[in-house]
Amino acid sequence: MTTLKERITEDMKAAMRAKETDRLSTIRMLLAACKQKEVDERIELDDAAVIGIVDKLIKQRKDSIAAFQQAGRTDLADKETAEVQVLNAYLPQRLTADEIAAEVTAIVAELGAAGPGDMGKVMGAVKAKLAGKADMGLVSAAVKQALSK
Repeated sequence: MTTLKERITEDMKAAMRAKETDRLSTIRMLLAACKQKEVDERIELDDAAVIGIVDKLIKQRKDSIAAFQQAGRTDLADKETAEVQVLNAYLPQRLTADEIAAEVTAIVAELGAAGPGDMGKVMGAVKAKLAGKADMGLVSAAVKQALSK
């Protein structure tokens, strides 16, 4: 079984052969971010770490898209949107809002969390369990909802 990083490298080679310049530049940017993390921390990235980097890059792109749309730069927003689509291919299947709520409710019960003061403790446990499987924005909202009951 190949690792996610190997799959990304193979996709880069395929994009080169197909002369897909936009896709190629996005994949190269992703590989550069992975390499940077490996060099900085002197580690070999596993799939979970690569997914974390992909998540971070997608969040950056989404922030940029919002800023570009606000500034009326649809050309740049479209470029960022295309990059998000390429990056999304490297994420595992995401959980639905209902599945996230169920997971959060189970973790809140397991930890015995009672109110908004326990938000940090619950988020730590939820992040560990759902990292890469769910949009953390949705997770945060579900935790707030569960703790406000």
